[in-house]
Amino acid sequence: MSRVFAAGDRALIIDSKTRRYLVTLATDGEFHTHAGFIRHDELIGQPEGVSVRSTAGARYLAVRPTLSDFVLKMPRGAQVIYPKDLGPILMLADIFPGARVLEAGVGSGALSMTLLRAGADVVGYELRADFKAKAESNVVAFLGADVLERYRVEERDIYDGIDETDLDRIILDLPEPWNVVKLAEVALHPGGILVSYLPTIGQVSQLREALAESRFDMAESLEVLQRTWHVEGQSVRPDHRMVAHTGFLTAARLVGT
Repeated sequence: MSRVFAAGDRALIIDSKTRRYLVTLATDGEFHTHAGFIRHDELIGQPEGVSVRSTAGARYLAVRPTLSDFVLKMPRGAQVIYPKDLGPILMLADIFPGARVLEAGVGSGALSMTLLRAGADVVGYELRADFKAKAESNVVAFLGADVLERYRVEERDIYDGIDETDLDRIILDLPEPWNVVKLAEVALHPGGILVSYLPTIGQVSQLREALAESRFDMAESLEVLQRTWHVEGQSVRPDHRMVAHTGFLTAARLVGT
């Protein structure tokens, strides 16, 4: 991929207060803020990391958005799984290039694009047509249309059944994953991994009860807390705010009969 910005590319524009804006560059386009505007043509043809000034003299930095940047700034239909949980999901599910993954509860596509970028082949089950369309649009916007060779979303309810078999992984972002456990026993191959993302510990408890009565073993549940630090000269301390609870992650492996 060229490191020079071109028309149609997305640029993350950052101001002096580290506020971030996701912009799609267009010939003759303009990015407006309270501090004047920047002409897109000043960025097109320039390498990422370029610094430009607005018409009012404000300085802005332009780089390509990371996956984390895009997830936080992309159009949403449903609440996304945050970057602090997306990384651990890749590890808990042990996602690898070519892994056959079923994702249920696709939402806005944050997890889909994370799995696809890690090399997985993903089938999504999504109940709502508007969420399905939003997820597909966001995935293509970040990864390009070629990724559709490895990505398919079906408008359906996973509680009604799973058509896929011999899956490597099943990842669930839905309110009653315990109703999928028996279905997952058939759809996964032995050694396959089930991962669930849930907002409340009561839901986790109910899921763990269902897993304990199934062929799944090695179950674990956790949450990820993210605390940044203020580092400025000799002033070094935890930031006053942190990204604390967003959801609980539960993972388990399917074992023999």
